[in-house]
Amino acid sequence: MRNAYFALAALAFFATPATALAGASNFTLVNGTDAALSAIAIKRTGTAEWKPLSASASAGAASNVNFNDPDCAFDLKATTASGGTAQWSGVNLCGTNRLTLRLRPSGETWVDYD
Repeated sequence: MRNAYFALAALAFFATPATALAGASNFTLVNGTDAALSAIAIKRTGTAEWKPLSASASAGAASNVNFNDPDCAFDLKATTASGGTAQWSGVNLCGTNRLTLRLRPSGETWVDYD
């Protein structure tokens, strides 16, 4: 019976897609907003602890982000140069190479995955 449990566990492990096991890793972050961002932070979706990202914040700039986490879903938050804030929730970073932050004047946010 014990061997059957090990066989089932091994089967479940190898049947899981590789991308589900990979988690989030390095990506390029593009400021696709029309504003300079004075700070960018990240947290796992559903948690409270924000961690700063070292990313270029000028409008239109792209910067490489060194990042490695077993989860996929993250929230991003930015402070604009004028003192406002914007937040992007539930961003999928698994298998993402390039992520563009978008912000409408109304405050609506979204991301484009390249």
